[in-house]
Amino acid sequence: MAGPPTLQGPFRVPSFNPYIPRRLQPWIYLAFAFIFLMSSGIYGGAMSQVMGEYSLKREDVLMIVMCNVVGVNMPFPMLFRMKFRFTNRQLLINAALMIAVCNILIMYTQSVVLMCVLAYIAGFFKLCGCFECMSTIQLWMTPKRDFAIFFPLLYCLVLGNMFLSPWITEHLIYIYQDWHIINWLMIGLLLMVALTVMITTHNFRFMKPLPFVSIDYLGCVLWSLVMIEFIWFFNYGEYYNWLNAPEMQAAAIMFILTLCLCIGRMLNIRHAYIAPEAWKYKRLWQLLVLFAFVEFMGSTPKVLQTAFTGGVLHFGTFTTNVLNFVEWTAALAGCLFSLVWIKVFKLKYTQLLTVGVASLAAYPVLMYLLIMPGLNIEALYLPVFMRSFGNAIFFTTLTIYLEEAMPFAHFFMGLTMAGIIRNGPIATLCSGLYSFALRHQIADNIGRGLPYDMTGIMSISIRQLYGYTCFVAIGVLIVFLLWDVQPVRSTLKKMPTWNFVGRMMKKKEKKVANS
Repeated sequence: MAGPPTLQGPFRVPSFNPYIPRRLQPWIYLAFAFIFLMSSGIYGGAMSQVMGEYSLKREDVLMIVMCNVVGVNMPFPMLFRMKFRFTNRQLLINAALMIAVCNILIMYTQSVVLMCVLAYIAGFFKLCGCFECMSTIQLWMTPKRDFAIFFPLLYCLVLGNMFLSPWITEHLIYIYQDWHIINWLMIGLLLMVALTVMITTHNFRFMKPLPFVSIDYLGCVLWSLVMIEFIWFFNYGEYYNWLNAPEMQAAAIMFILTLCLCIGRMLNIRHAYIAPEAWKYKRLWQLLVLFAFVEFMGSTPKVLQTAFTGGVLHFGTFTTNVLNFVEWTAALAGCLFSLVWIKVFKLKYTQLLTVGVASLAAYPVLMYLLIMPGLNIEALYLPVFMRSFGNAIFFTTLTIYLEEAMPFAHFFMGLTMAGIIRNGPIATLCSGLYSFALRHQIADNIGRGLPYDMTGIMSISIRQLYGYTCFVAIGVLIVFLLWDVQPVRSTLKKMPTWNFVGRMMKKKEKKVANS
């Protein structure tokens, strides 16, 4: 067995073969992480083309995309179990090949259910591959394992990719006039990742492999179903007219039953997928509420902005695609701003969150003032930038808070718990409610006999809903300005080394075996 990696000279990845230049090694893994993050099953930028080819509803394609997001959220509690059981080489090759297979199969099936399953599997292995890459080069990014440095840099990649991927997808589809091009591109990149890993790396272990046991697989499935059922209810709510349809009534009952099964299983088995103790940290619920607020503010453009640019301004998909590039730029700026605020100026985290709230509140205020027929696309750059900038600040800072609020044993469970809020459910809930509110507002304005055509009625209705959003955002901003709570310690607790984590997990396995 190879010994631990030496710290002399430039950083090196111990699984790489000696002929790979050490300075190049972390950059290769960074490129791998970018490819994993960009991968999916059905790509959001190809939504209209997929709808047209398969005669699917918008809700169907959005459900497939959301299943991918749910898949990304679920592996967190078992990531280290996988890391200490399999080698870096095995994990990367399997993750790349599994996502590539899902990309191939999803192009040749018309079953929405099967597409959802494939998208979920692709999302699951997407996170596994990205985590393996980023955890391997963590010491290159921050030699002291400082999460106040690691998370801003990580979210530069994660949030940046979230907005850059649709921009790339829509440009490729516009050039080749075929939505399959993005799937084939990702298949090629993923196969290139697998081939590169096969050629340039070897199996390396820094400790004996731990058995892959005592994992609550059923708990993982049940929590996934809870998220998917919640998303399904609010995604299809407008289509089925909410609880007036038997499908929606059945979905509500299934959600309640599945949630009860999850909670009952969590409280009655020894190794629950999300331990009951993980829900008892006093700052956790505050963080979850803040994540919900961010998702509420982020859901606004999914309905109101899309209705405005499409229904009032009549912009096409390719025209509005430039806004994805604006969001990408703002996400990078927000992450780097958080890094400078925390590590260079060493200012309070609560004040940083206040800056984030102010930036998020600026978006509905600016949109309320700008909404009018005939608006140029350039006028939307500033509000879109402010929203993405504030969103990046919140994601970065709240994740640092979460790491401080929970011990390492529960931190990765906490990421899944936060994901139950931020990875689809709350955004879908808010989007569904905004869609209902917009329909109601348009009908109300028509009933009042306003002297406008349909475009004018829609414009007025969108502005009214932006106005209500302004009240919520400004109210939260006032709370942050008045309530300067004691911030988290300026020096965060030290992140344990992988060897220490591995030894602790090994001791836990021995206790389980002896009991």
